[in-house]
Amino acid sequence: MEEEKSGNSILKFAPFKSSVDEGFWHRLSSLKLNKFGIDDSPIPITGFYAPCSHSRVSNHLTLLAESLPSDSGEESTEPAVSLGNRNRCPVPGILYNTNTVESFHALDKQGLLKAEAKKIWEDIQNGKALEDSSVLSRFLLISFADLKKWSFHYLFAFPALLLDPPATLIDLKAASQVFSVEEAESVSTALNDWRGSILTTDVPFFLVVIDSNSHATIKHLKDWETCQSSSYQKVLFGFYDPCHLPKNPGWPLRNLLALIGSRWDIKSVSFLCYRETRGFADLGLSLVGKVQITVQQGCGDVRNTPNAVGWEPNYKGKIEPRCISLAESMDPTRLAVSAADLNLKLMRWRALPSLNLNSLSSLKCLLLGAGTLGCQVARMLMAWGVRKITLVDNGRVAMSNPLRQSLYTLDDCLNGGEFKAVAAVNSLKKIFPAVEAEGIVMAIPMPGHPVPSQEEQSVLDDCRRLHDLIDSHDAVFLLTDTRESRWLPSLLCANTNKITITAALGFDSFLVMRHGAGPCSSSHYSNCEAANALSTDLSNLVLTNRNGGHRLGCYFCNDVVAPIDSTANRTLDQQCTVTRPGLAPIASALAVELLVGILHHPDGIFAEGEIANSSNNGSSEQPLGILPHQIRGSLGQFSQMTLVGHSSDSCTACCSIVVSEYRKRGMEFILQAINHPTYLEDVTGLTELMKTATAFQMDWDDGTDNDDDDCVEI
Repeated sequence: MEEEKSGNSILKFAPFKSSVDEGFWHRLSSLKLNKFGIDDSPIPITGFYAPCSHSRVSNHLTLLAESLPSDSGEESTEPAVSLGNRNRCPVPGILYNTNTVESFHALDKQGLLKAEAKKIWEDIQNGKALEDSSVLSRFLLISFADLKKWSFHYLFAFPALLLDPPATLIDLKAASQVFSVEEAESVSTALNDWRGSILTTDVPFFLVVIDSNSHATIKHLKDWETCQSSSYQKVLFGFYDPCHLPKNPGWPLRNLLALIGSRWDIKSVSFLCYRETRGFADLGLSLVGKVQITVQQGCGDVRNTPNAVGWEPNYKGKIEPRCISLAESMDPTRLAVSAADLNLKLMRWRALPSLNLNSLSSLKCLLLGAGTLGCQVARMLMAWGVRKITLVDNGRVAMSNPLRQSLYTLDDCLNGGEFKAVAAVNSLKKIFPAVEAEGIVMAIPMPGHPVPSQEEQSVLDDCRRLHDLIDSHDAVFLLTDTRESRWLPSLLCANTNKITITAALGFDSFLVMRHGAGPCSSSHYSNCEAANALSTDLSNLVLTNRNGGHRLGCYFCNDVVAPIDSTANRTLDQQCTVTRPGLAPIASALAVELLVGILHHPDGIFAEGEIANSSNNGSSEQPLGILPHQIRGSLGQFSQMTLVGHSSDSCTACCSIVVSEYRKRGMEFILQAINHPTYLEDVTGLTELMKTATAFQMDWDDGTDNDDDDCVEI
C-alpha cells in the first residue's frame, strides 16, 4: 500500500492493478508479424477501467484487443475506441515492445516513468487535463513478445506525481455518513444521471457541488472557477474509484490532488471516491474524505516536474516483470476453439449445468443437401460445439445461391460453379479452422427415377456409399429439395436406428421433425451390418419402441402413395425451391435445437413426442424443455405448432415390411424400388388399400322423393 506521511496522519492509496485479456496479446502478435516488423517505436494504446462495483473486489485497468491499433492494413497507429461505455472508461497509455528479451531487460525503467510523469505534469499545466481528465491516469507498459514460444514478458507503470510535502489526511468516511438524507438522495440522483449519460459516463474526474437547498449537481473539472463564483455550500472533487477498500482511496486520487494543488492553490480539499453497486451509485461503498495539502512556490512551473512512483509490483510484492505463456491458446486455431466454446461453457455456469460438451464435440453429423438448409444447419451445429460435419451434395454453386445459401460467395459461382459440398467445407474451415468437415460429391438414388442398365452399377455404388456414410455417423439431417431424395436415407436410418432430423420448406411454411426409432425392439440390429443381413427375426420388427410406447413416425409415415419423380414436367418456379428468405434460418435453427434436445433427453431417440403447453409433457422439466416430434410453422400466419405422428405399418420407408425386405434382399430391393414406381406400394399393401378405397361406394340419400303422397300443402 503506497502512503504519504505528515505528522501523525498517513494517507494510503490502493495501487492500480492490471489485467490483460488474451485477445490483446493475439492482436499485438499480429501487429508485430504483419505491420510493425522490427520497428520498436512506442505504440499508443488504450486501457479501460470502471468504478468499483463490488464491496470485496477492486476493478483493474484492463487491456483488450481494441486497446491496440487495428491490424487491418490501415496506416493509423491510434487504437479505435468507442466512447460512451459505462463499463469502459478509456485511459491513454503507451507501449514499448522490444525486439529481444535483452532489450526488454535493458530498458531505462526509471527514465520511462519520468517521461510519462512529465506528460501528465504538462497536461496539468497547459490545461489539457481539465478538458480531458482521463490523461491524469496515463499509464505505461513495456513488453517483449516471444512469438516462437507464444510467451510475453511485461511490466506496467501507473505514474503518480508525489506531493512535497505529502498530503495530510484529515477525515475519511463512507459518503452515507457525511451527507444528510436530502443531500444523499440528490447526490445519488445526480451521479446516476452523470453515469447514465453517453456524454459523461466515461469521464472519470468531476466536481460535485451542493447548494444551500441540498441540491447536488455534477460538473466538469474545468467548471471550477465558475463554481467558486457561485454560492455553493459544498464542493467536492470526485473521481471513479476502482478500489473497494473502506479506508483507502484509489490510485487516481494522487494525480487529481497534484492538479488541484498546482492549478488552484487549494490547501484543504474535499473529495468523493465514487463507487457503485449494480450500475447505480452506492454511497455506503463510496468514500468522502478531506486532506490538507501544501503548495510549494514554483510548483506551477511546467519545467519543475515532481518526482513520480508507479511501477506495478508482482504477486510477491516485488517490482519485477511478469511472464505469461499462451502456447496452448495463442495459436489462432486454438484461440478460435477457445473463443467458440466460451458461450457454451458459460451456459454450464448457471443456465444449463447438464450441457454435455463432450458429446457435442465428438458427435458426427451427416448433412444430406448443402443448399439453403444445409448451409444454415452446418453453421448452427458449429455454434453448438459440433466439430465433425459431413456434407453430401452433387450440385454446383449457381449465381442465384450466395444470397440465400450462407456458405457461398461469388467466387464459388465462377467457371461453371464449384461443387457445393466442396465449397461449403472450404467456407466452414475459413469460419472455424478447427472444424473437421468433409464434402462428398454424390447423387442420392431415388425411387421413381429409373436408371438404364448400363448405369445400374454406378447407382448401386452410390447406394452402398450412402449406407456406409450413414453407418459411420451418429446423426443424419435430411435437407434435400425433393421428397423422393429423402426415401433411401430414411430407410437406411430406420434400419440402423440413427438419429434422423428432417427439415422441409414450402413457400411460407416449414416442417421440422425427428424420425422415430427404427422398427427394432432391441439394440441388436443397430450394431449389425443390415445391408448384409439375409434373415430377420420379424418378431423384433414392431410398431412400439423399447419403452412400450407407440413408435414415432418418419417423414413418409402419413403418405398413402410411394415417392415418385417430382421434378419432371415442372415449370422453373416449381423446379426451384421458391421460399421466403427468412424461412430457412428458422427451420434450420429448430432442426439443430431438436438434435440437441434428443442428445440431452434421457430416452434419446426413443423419447416420446411432446406437444407445447400440454399437461402430459414428461420432459417439460428437462433443462432444454419439451422434445416435440414435429414442428410445423407458417410465416404467413407467424405461427408455429407441435404435432405427434405415429409410425404406419404401411410406410414406404420405415415399416417392418420394407426394412425386412431390405435386410433380406439388400441392393436388389433398392434397385427394384428405384426402377418400378409402384413396387413400394405393392410391397406395403398401399396398392390394395387404394383399390379398396376406390371400389367402396356409399349410397347417399339426397333427400329427393318423387312420391308426393306424403306432401302436405300449406
